[in-house]
Amino acid sequence: MKKINVGILFGGKSTEHEVSLQSAKNVIEALDKEKYSVTLIGIDKTGHWYLNDKSEFLLNGNDPQHITLNKTGQGVVLIPWQEKEALRGLADSSISNQIDVVFPILHGCYGEDGTVQGLLKLANIPFVGAGVLGSAIGMDKDVAKRLLRDAGISIADFLVCRRGERDGLNFSEIVKKLGLPLFVKPANAGSSVGVSKVKTEQEFYKAVTEAFAFDTKILIEEYIAGREVECAVLGNEKPIASRVGEIIAQKEFYSYQAKYIDENGAALDIPAKLDEKDEKRIQQVAVEAYKVLCCEGMARVDFFMTADKRLVVNEINTIPGFTSISMYPKLWEISGIPYTQLIDKLIQLALHRHEEVQQLKTSL
Repeated sequence: MKKINVGILFGGKSTEHEVSLQSAKNVIEALDKEKYSVTLIGIDKTGHWYLNDKSEFLLNGNDPQHITLNKTGQGVVLIPWQEKEALRGLADSSISNQIDVVFPILHGCYGEDGTVQGLLKLANIPFVGAGVLGSAIGMDKDVAKRLLRDAGISIADFLVCRRGERDGLNFSEIVKKLGLPLFVKPANAGSSVGVSKVKTEQEFYKAVTEAFAFDTKILIEEYIAGREVECAVLGNEKPIASRVGEIIAQKEFYSYQAKYIDENGAALDIPAKLDEKDEKRIQQVAVEAYKVLCCEGMARVDFFMTADKRLVVNEINTIPGFTSISMYPKLWEISGIPYTQLIDKLIQLALHRHEEVQQLKTSL
């Protein structure tokens, strides 16, 4: 039986570039080599694409703080509407790779926000994960929160500020509405990049400057005291939820450093110590949020659970981390789907969705 050629798309222009490299390394190692062959496409921080050799696509691959993309590969470009041979060499146009499905492991902007998904859709290539709409919604915390709120799903109270409105921010008025402490974060970013916990006016204006360094729209959000619990969701039309895990932050909050660099930055309690009723409720809301936000393939839904057991959705991640300490694959592992099988299911979901889309009419 002919192997399915999977294009692994990793790296990217976002602030989560290094996280993507770590995730790609794990996915490639876990992929069923009897069933799949791999084409590695690394994207550097300037947006250039490279066809990488499997044996040396990363430099310092075992060091999260110094991991980098090896940019010695052939430069390539994806040409829309060339079907499966859309990947062409820049220096030698005769170089082409037939790709059956793409697994985009691109965390953050320019990868998780619908941009790459739109390119792959134009190229008519199946791809893992949410489509253009679900990806864009999941990345924009402002839009996602408003949709969840309208669907009756609890979220933290928040205010939105665009760059042109910055001079109008009034700390005292914001505190009256949201209280202290509060969080300031970019609307479009992940992995806690640009996020600050604020307790004073001085910290607030510093946090605003930090958040605007990463986006033109920021969120100012109330602090929710509670347990941080996460649930993985898998599927297209009939998504299923995993067991629930808990993040026990060892620092002020679950920062980028704690997530990917500092192994002692947070403890993961998998599965979380919850009674069966509470876990089922979290799973139910996770699937509901997944559907409301038009997700497909996979996502991780993050919650706060307050002392009175109120569930508050914090955010959704449509391309969750796949590093060695990431919650998404770990949750499925304890739910009965080991890493290699999980990757297989994600690829099969992508191929199935693509087949269904091909049946749709494009003309009268």
